[in-house]
Amino acid sequence: MFRNFLSLLALCTMSVLTFAASDHTVKSPNGEIVVTVSENDGQIYYSVSDKGTSFIEKSALGLVMDYADCSKNVSIGEVTYAKLSDNYTVPTIKQRTVSYEANGMTVAVMGKFKVRERWQEVEKDVVMYNLEFSVSNSDVAFRYTIQRPNGDQLLAARVLEEKTEFVIAQGSTTFLCPQMIPMTGFAGTAPSYETGYTPDEEMGKNGWGDGYVFPCLFRNADKGWILISETGTNGSYCGCHMKNINDNKYAIAFPNDKECNGNGKPEPGVTLPTSTPWRTITLGSTLKPIVETTVAWDLVKPVYKASQEYKASRGSWSWIIGMDPSCNYDEQKRYIDFSAAMGYETLLIDALWDVQIGRDRMKELVDYAKSKGVGIFLWYNSNGYWNHAPQSPRLCMDRSLVRRQEMKWLNEIGVRGLKIDFFGGDKQLSMQLYEDILADANDYGLEIIFHGCTLPRGWERMYPNFVAAEAVRASENLHFGQNDCDNEAFCATIHPFVRNTVGSMDFGGSALNKFWNADNKTGNVRRTTDAFALATAILFQSSVQHFALAPNNLTDAPAEAIEFMKRVNTVWDEVRFIDGYPGKYIILARRIGDKWTIVGINAQKEMVVPNVKNFSEFNINLGDKPTIYCDDVKTGALVKKDFKLKKDVLRVEMLSGGGFVIE
Repeated sequence: MFRNFLSLLALCTMSVLTFAASDHTVKSPNGEIVVTVSENDGQIYYSVSDKGTSFIEKSALGLVMDYADCSKNVSIGEVTYAKLSDNYTVPTIKQRTVSYEANGMTVAVMGKFKVRERWQEVEKDVVMYNLEFSVSNSDVAFRYTIQRPNGDQLLAARVLEEKTEFVIAQGSTTFLCPQMIPMTGFAGTAPSYETGYTPDEEMGKNGWGDGYVFPCLFRNADKGWILISETGTNGSYCGCHMKNINDNKYAIAFPNDKECNGNGKPEPGVTLPTSTPWRTITLGSTLKPIVETTVAWDLVKPVYKASQEYKASRGSWSWIIGMDPSCNYDEQKRYIDFSAAMGYETLLIDALWDVQIGRDRMKELVDYAKSKGVGIFLWYNSNGYWNHAPQSPRLCMDRSLVRRQEMKWLNEIGVRGLKIDFFGGDKQLSMQLYEDILADANDYGLEIIFHGCTLPRGWERMYPNFVAAEAVRASENLHFGQNDCDNEAFCATIHPFVRNTVGSMDFGGSALNKFWNADNKTGNVRRTTDAFALATAILFQSSVQHFALAPNNLTDAPAEAIEFMKRVNTVWDEVRFIDGYPGKYIILARRIGDKWTIVGINAQKEMVVPNVKNFSEFNINLGDKPTIYCDDVKTGALVKKDFKLKKDVLRVEMLSGGGFVIE
């Protein structure tokens, strides 16, 4: 996969220039983003500006290999430029069809290395690695393509350290999620990307001591925004995160050695030549490029072909309301009937089904679901030897032999997909497990959702049966703690700007119960309105969603809410950011065909009355009567009404913890 970019370069018209000067630049097609690469005292640096404003100041680049320190005593060799383009379609991401245009620059980084010539070794200047840059009108991406410095004699290596730095412009503030301490949390299952965000925090901190997970959002004072992440990670590398060095300097970090219960190396082993994952930087004077970016998928290619057509779906899920006791035959049959009544395509059956339902009766349940037009997703524990999570079924997904036997049985009884939980960390051995599960599942026509897991890094395009990953503090925490319920709106207004910008998010929300309990009378209290619940069903992007709805909602939830949730979409052709601020509120629009849906939610203590403008952009014209679902500002109850657009501006009142949907 990592060689696809080189193939693309070969197909493009390329000019080759060698400069005597130390600075080399590549600009975005519109000329506004400028990346500058330079060498100083044997080190390589880069910087990034947008519209003349510095976003990434002079920052170091380099690799430390097990055979040489390629971060110092190096120089710039040949520099090549190319026009890059790609057109692709991925129906499960925020933008179904993408036309990617960028300018590329490849910088050869030279170093001295002993090379065997005839009967002796001589020290020569050789290419240690190439820096590959791709710069579009909103994104900068780069990676290292590591060479064989002594020809065919060096075939395998380890990357001991990546010296990639991001020196953020002074005065910026951060919106970051701390990397969890390994082997902490429930049954030692951390890290799992399930901590919270602190908005507008000053730079110079380092999370809980081990940095921050991707993606990382920064506000460049009043000048704009920066989103930093990575994409293209597969089993040939580890998953990385970002640590603070000091003040405004951040750097790529490899996994903690204690992840995966101490098994496996944190540093990746590679075959040469090879390429690292892409480091991505999305820039904008507003948040629009951040929310709408497709950079996570622009630079990757499918790893394998889909064995069948994988389709989007909506579903129900008993566990989120009823917890473990609900995973029994009779209750799952009731939820199958509920999914059918909602017109949903799937049902997720969670942990302990192998004990509380049994494998023989599972076939009966799957057959019953088929008779109702409902497909089944089954939960599995990924373990393994990497943590202590006891929920079963266990030891079915950790090794290829048992995994393929299990998947063969699942295929035979007609299971549609799997939700696999409790992974061990971001080491290379974990990335190989993710990839192996996906590849095996494709052989048996199974869709895959990951939970208690890492961030997806371009995986919707790379692996066609990959659906979504959690990698966020998701809906189960609303059941577990009132504090999460109290902060639900705040967190929901963060995700569209950070986590959900780069990958499908398995959140499992949109509850209509007033209480997070099966009796809907006790338990944690939901603080958000029904209009908020409808809005987040659109706001959170994932092609397969199992909502936190319950059969009782058919009679105790507003009829208008159920009617809306029966026809909610989970796939979209386009997304458009309208207004908002992380942790405060957000308004965005999604399109399918010629139909736009505009949604907003508010996390602030006071009511927000934003102006939704330019309705003509969304096929709504003066005199039309679109439908709005919103809060009654006095009672908080859900209101559905048609309104006549008298001018190209609408003032929508959103309560604290409230929202709206316009169709």
